Amino acid sequence: MSNMPKDLDVAKRAKVIEWLKTEVIDQVSRLFKALWEGSTARVSDSLASLIMSSYILGRRLGISYRDMDEVLLEKLRKHRQEGHQLEDWYQDISALEEHMRKR
Repeated sequence: MSNMPKDLDVAKRAKVIEWLKTEVIDQVSRLFKALWEGSTARVSDSLASLIMSSYILGRRLGISYRDMDEVLLEKLRKHRQEGHQLEDWYQDISALEEHMRKR
């Protein structure tokens, strides 16, 4: 653990959380711009950054990466069982669930 006083550490953690929240919003904005421009490379980059920022924000909020994966898998399972439209139309839910389980 660092030698930083506790109140400074709390302030630093809060500042990092706020910064990560702005990163998520920024990546959504970049994604929308990339979609508008039709740039597959920029869409992929924005989506990857959005996922990364979301996982790290979760970690900073006390959710482990493993727990985040489990919550995601549970949500996918629930959507699949409830007949989510994306599952009915394209089998996207079960495809992602399978991908997550094979990792």
